[in-house]
Amino acid sequence: MTVEVNVPTLGESVTEATVGKWTKSPGDAVAMDEALVELETDKVTIEVNAPAAGTLGAIAAQEGETVAVGALLATIQEGAAPAKAAAKPAAAPAAAPAAAKSGGGKTVDIVTPTMGESVSTGTLGTWAKQVGDSVAADEVLVEVETDKVTIEVNAPAAGRLASIDAQAGAEVGPGVKIGTIEAGAAGAAAAPAAAPAPAAAPAPAAKPAAAPAPAAAPAPAASGSRPPLSPAVRKMVDDNDLDPARITGTGPDGRITKGDVQQAIASGSAKRQAAPAPAAPRAVGPAPALTTENMFAPRP
Repeated sequence: MTVEVNVPTLGESVTEATVGKWTKSPGDAVAMDEALVELETDKVTIEVNAPAAGTLGAIAAQEGETVAVGALLATIQEGAAPAKAAAKPAAAPAAAPAAAKSGGGKTVDIVTPTMGESVSTGTLGTWAKQVGDSVAADEVLVEVETDKVTIEVNAPAAGRLASIDAQAGAEVGPGVKIGTIEAGAAGAAAAPAAAPAPAAAPAPAAKPAAAPAPAAAPAPAASGSRPPLSPAVRKMVDDNDLDPARITGTGPDGRITKGDVQQAIASGSAKRQAAPAPAAPRAVGPAPALTTENMFAPRP
């Protein structure tokens, strides 16, 4: 039986809160009343506990999102226990290693998050991954654009993108399944490199071959390169007049997340530097007045 984990009452005159860090991942076993996540408001921080024992299903609201009272945070499969990992078979002696399988992991749904108060639908953007690609936990997979905000949909688990159920341009609502991830599965393994050809035996009584010229060293990668900002993060940076180069990204490959921007806003360490004011022009004195003496003075 599926049990919903919803935002509880937050207090008098408090209608929304920010989702903190989840203590569990999809597929983890949870106990009754176990703390799953914290919600932060302007006044208090509230723990959200598991309403039932079982296995944590899809997480509908990711860390850093703003949610309203009663909004869906996640689901729990009541009474379900996570599948035990299969024991690895012993390797056959003197046998070449078998190619890694691409399947066998637990399937986790990718669900659209809460889109904000009075927002019921959004338009799906372009997927950042294709079916079969490896994904990291919390990696941005796709964005949902509404009339008010652009929301990132992150991977609920690490593994392999198994299916895409909603294509770019589709209209979707909150809590809608748009794809699946095979948790723990890796992408297709690279083909093994061909064995190098044996070196030719040196000819007897031959002069030693000249040492080959050293290969040119590859050009160093540009320092400070990082993935581009998502539209939602770019809007937060511009609205708060921040310099992205002064924000430390904690996402995959150094990507700047909403949480990084919120931390930079709180610390005030990433404000754009004001351009120096241009130097004032030098004042030019008035030309000397003409007099009878200098008018008829002999010229050199």
